[in-house]
Amino acid sequence: MTPPETPVAGQSAKAAERAPAVSSCLEVLRKRPDFLRAARAERQGMPGFLLQARRRNPDEPVPPQTIRIGFTCSKKVGNAVARNRAKRRLREVARLVIPQNGQPGWDYVLIGRAGATADRPFDKLQNDLAQALQKVHRA
Repeated sequence: MTPPETPVAGQSAKAAERAPAVSSCLEVLRKRPDFLRAARAERQGMPGFLLQARRRNPDEPVPPQTIRIGFTCSKKVGNAVARNRAKRRLREVARLVIPQNGQPGWDYVLIGRAGATADRPFDKLQNDLAQALQKVHRA
């Protein structure tokens, strides 16, 4: 299997230089305990998703300048195809918005909403995330 960053024969160099799925300043949450800790922290509901945010403790073994983010969608969102589409949209919104509006030392979890995350216009999803981050950090 060829790594995604390796240009394939006949593929232009531009296609191989696309931005990564998640920005380099972001780390993706993968372990269940990280999601559970975020679930006990602050929440901000928006029309397109629910944001959970938590400031990490200084004694955690994660570099303090790292921003971590997780994505999840329940079966209420739909079948596997619908859930994957919603998560792809959330990942792209996070890649565009969190590096500018997120704060180092925080964990964020984006939870997709049924009938909203996949159907909401993309620019509104971006505005929702920017507003949610402002509200969370204001508190």
